[in-house]
Order: sequence, then C-alpha cells, then structure tokens
Amino acid sequence: MLQPHMPSAEPLTKMADGTVKQIHPFTGTEVWTVPGRGNRPLGVRRSDPLPVEPLEARRHCAFCEQRYPETPPEKARVTVDDGTWHTLHHVPFDQIGASVAQFRRIPNLFEIVSYDYWHANYGYVLPPSIQEHRQRYLADPLGREHVLRVLFQRWSASGRSESDWDALGEQDKLEQSSGFFGGGHDVIVARRHFIDGATHDDQLAGSGTLTYDEHRRYVDFTVESMRDLYQQNRYVRYVAAFQNWLKPAGASFDHLHKQIVAIDDRGVQTQLELQRLRTNPNLYNELAVDYAGYHNLIVAENEHAVAFVGFGHRYPTLAIYSRSPRCRPWEQTPDERAALSDLLHACHAATGPDIPCNEEWSHQPPDVDLPMPWRILVKWRVSTLAGFEGGTKIYLNTIDPWNLRDRVVPALLRLRDEGRIAPGITIGAECCCVPNSLLYNPVLR
Repeated sequence: MLQPHMPSAEPLTKMADGTVKQIHPFTGTEVWTVPGRGNRPLGVRRSDPLPVEPLEARRHCAFCEQRYPETPPEKARVTVDDGTWHTLHHVPFDQIGASVAQFRRIPNLFEIVSYDYWHANYGYVLPPSIQEHRQRYLADPLGREHVLRVLFQRWSASGRSESDWDALGEQDKLEQSSGFFGGGHDVIVARRHFIDGATHDDQLAGSGTLTYDEHRRYVDFTVESMRDLYQQNRYVRYVAAFQNWLKPAGASFDHLHKQIVAIDDRGVQTQLELQRLRTNPNLYNELAVDYAGYHNLIVAENEHAVAFVGFGHRYPTLAIYSRSPRCRPWEQTPDERAALSDLLHACHAATGPDIPCNEEWSHQPPDVDLPMPWRILVKWRVSTLAGFEGGTKIYLNTIDPWNLRDRVVPALLRLRDEGRIAPGITIGAECCCVPNSLLYNPVLR
C-alpha cells in the first residue's frame, strides 16, 4: 500500500540537483528553492526617477512633516533638541508645527480593528484621561475643525456622498471621532520621506538609512506605544506590530512607518508555537538559533541579540532574536532593546531601501508564562505567490538560506567598515553563537 507523502522533518534538506527543501520548524510550511530562479534582479529601482525640489521633499505624501493636518490627531511625538530626545504626548492642534517630530504616533485612518469593534463587543469606553484629552481637543475650534476635516476625508474614501455628510449634525459627526483618541490601531511615522539631500524621488529614506541611534528611538517609541495599547484596554490579548516597506510589501505610502494593532486574539502563529512550546520548552534554541548556528546561517550578533537567516519562510527572511530573559520588549533594559534594534537596523541597511520587505514582530503575550523571546523577522518580498503555490501549498522561495547569507554578510562587513551600523556587532564567521544561546534557561523557568 502506498504511503502518503510527508515532508521531511528536517528543516533544511539539499537535493542532489541543488534544490533546497525547507520546512518551517513551528508551522510545517514547506518551501523549495529551485536552482536558477534566484538569479532574477531584486529591488524596485525605477529607470526614470523624477527630480525632487528641496521644499517638495518635505510634503511629498500625507505622512510628510509639512502635511501634519492631513492625518488624525497625534497621540504622541518624539523630538530631539541638542542631542536630547523627548516624547511629547497629546500635542494640541495649534502646537503641531511648533516642533519637528522625528517620529509621530497617529491613529490609522482605516483601522483593522476599530474602536466600534471594542465598544460593541466588549463595552469598551475611552479611559478618563483619554476622554479629557478628546474634550480639550474638540473644545478648541481649530482642533474641532481638524477632526471634522479628517472625518470627512474618511467618509468620502468609503464612497459616501458629501450631501449625506452635510445632512449629519455636528455632534453626530464628532461621535465618530472616538477612535482617533482611544482606538487600537496606530501608525508610527518617521520624519523623512527621502534621504537628506535627495535630488530624485527614488532616493527613499528607509529603516537602514536612519542612523543607528535614530533607529533605537524608533524601536523604543514603537515599544512604548505597544505597552500603552495594552494598558488602556484590558480586553486586548495581543498587540501586533509590523512594518510594510514599499507598495509591493503592502505599504499605502512609500514613507517609513510601522503599525501596531490591538486584537482580542493571540493569533494563529502564536497558538501554533505555544502547542510546540508546551512539549519542548527549549524550542527556540533547538529549532531556530542553534539550528541556524549548526548550518552556518548566523549573520550577526551582539551581547543581547542574534541575527540569522530564517528557514521555512515563503520569502527570503532574516530573523533577529533577543537574548534577554525578559520576553516582552517593554520589560527589557534599555541596553537589551538597543541591542536588538542595532541588529535590526544592520539587517535593513544590508538589505537596502530598494527591496520591498515586511517586518513582523513577535513577543510573549501578557497571559502566557511560557518563554517566547522577542523576535523580529525581516522578509524580502521579491517574489509573487502564484498558481503553483496555491495548488500545492509548496512555496517557491527564490533565494536559499546560504545564498541569502552570502548576500548579507559582505554587505554587513562593508557597512561596518564605513561606520554606518552600530559598534559592538560581530559578523558572519566572527560569531561564536553557541547552543542554547538565548540567555534565558527555559527549563528552569
């Protein structure tokens, strides 16, 4: 009797013809890399970039610094003054132009999980401090006009008519604004659209074009905002954090930003990992970091984090794992967060701003006591899923893990020589990542 085909339990298998078969160790996703298919050009550089005037570079899209009024009311911003970083909360409308925001936290105009969802399903209402801020903002005529203008922008985008909007009373319109002040889907927007001194519109400012210090503030601000979403809504079970860079990776604007979304579910990926973790508390060491080390896939490390080439992913992937014994980023020390940020920044710098990619964050949910390290995946969106994948559920990843390593490591070495990534990073063959290299001891927890 013929036995049904079962993929190899081994995460990485090299076939005689050079085909590499991968199995994701947590989900079982099957991925093949076929020789020759990875030779296609990467990136989305245009052959006809348009000139950018210096003044226009600061107002190119709705996220740019000279178009603040086109986005919903800010929840917070990060500024820098003489080298000192500050976080300002609940900036009134008449003060949004008084300082330059290096990073802004603003509500997503089109929420994945809306305020109405939390209110209708759980009876959630705005906490008193947020209600007070909303009342102050709307009591200011300029603030009220701003909110009404952005509400109409959302109304129009949904296909509803201006006459129907005009038929609503002002109070009915303003009642739709609660999500701007206490919703659970925010965008963390960086200041620059283009690199400083850009002359053409293909010179975009991505994560890797920030300085490593700027990138640390970007990560810290995102982490602080995640913690805030947990604290303001007790019904939240998980806050998803991610970054879509360039339109092929799902970005609405080619302007650097992350998103954080509060949900009432841990998510399928977390549930699958928890099932495995309950039977093997050493899962992330054995089937991720250690396995990568045994197969020479570590690309960089520092005192508190390690970066390696991921396997079993639908796209070429770089994985950055925190070594901290604290599995939620807001509970880590500043040095531990900086270490992960530095490796993430280095991976983006090695990738380059022309390659579309997704950043996917994972952390230990608040109601889980099993060790799930804070980790971030950077996935290069350099291929398109098609009929073969849909029909077979075998995914074609155009770059195998060793090929990806051989692209990234030389780039990291060059960036280090040029002083463009943080100090304290060891690269490629210099790394001495050893078994059970994550700092926590899951067996003893």
